[in-house]
Amino acid sequence: MPVLTILGNNSAIPAFGRNPTAQVLQAGEEAYLIDCGEGTQSQLSKYKVKRNHINRIFISHLHGDHYFGLIGLLTSMSLLGRVHDMHLHAPALLQPIIQLQLDAADTRLGYQLYFHALTTEGEIANDKRMIISSFKVQHRIDCWGFLFKEKRNPRSIDALKAKAFEIPEAYYGELQKGKDYTTKKGTTIPNKEVTKAASNAKIYAYCADTIFDPSIAEKIKNADLVYHETTYLKDLEERAASRFHCTTVQAGTIAKLANAKKLIIGHFSSKYEALDDFLLQTKAVFENTELALEGVCFKY
Repeated sequence: MPVLTILGNNSAIPAFGRNPTAQVLQAGEEAYLIDCGEGTQSQLSKYKVKRNHINRIFISHLHGDHYFGLIGLLTSMSLLGRVHDMHLHAPALLQPIIQLQLDAADTRLGYQLYFHALTTEGEIANDKRMIISSFKVQHRIDCWGFLFKEKRNPRSIDALKAKAFEIPEAYYGELQKGKDYTTKKGTTIPNKEVTKAASNAKIYAYCADTIFDPSIAEKIKNADLVYHETTYLKDLEERAASRFHCTTVQAGTIAKLANAKKLIIGHFSSKYEALDDFLLQTKAVFENTELALEGVCFKY
């Protein structure tokens, strides 16, 4: 079961004990860092996230509250002895920025950093447990959302029946793919006798910073968990639009249009100390909503 841990949930600057945007999605031994605002590596330590499991980092856009913690994290990983590859998915302009920072400090990372520029919507990574896609969102600068789809075999094993037919466990992987089993005597055991249809693959949608855009709902349709920014309360809709951000009601509307199962909201403006109204206003539109509070883990 994938688990999302919130590391930072504030917009622009740290305030009221809240840090800029960062999240970690964990699926088994694989972990994905989504945005990397100031203080992210401290948050990783605070919430006991194993940074060595992070092999891919996704940066949605180049506003500082979404990547100013990156160079510190990359260099710390090297200082701590990392040797295995890291893959960085981000707008193209980030590559020379990172290289300039490394060159200025005469730093040579102890691992290979592969840069993947975000240029078109669609699949950008295919790992053992996850397929990751990118999609455009509407912000003041080039900005991307990310869709994480869990890999699932089409069938799941009915262990009792499989053992009753004396099917070796070494063949279970083939059963999960839908294949029949043939015994040494030549008898075929139909796949449906010992398996059942697997549950649907879980989907997490990270919508990044965006103006209210109903077309996003189609890109994240039926997601199990959706993160959407709510920088402002509903009374500041005009300010939100002028700054290419969203309100509570607008985030709830996107989740409702997408037929999402659960919504988490964050990227709170530093003008707000209390967050209670964010939750109340969003739940009025989409009931199954929670605040993206730092340190909270969401299983979906």
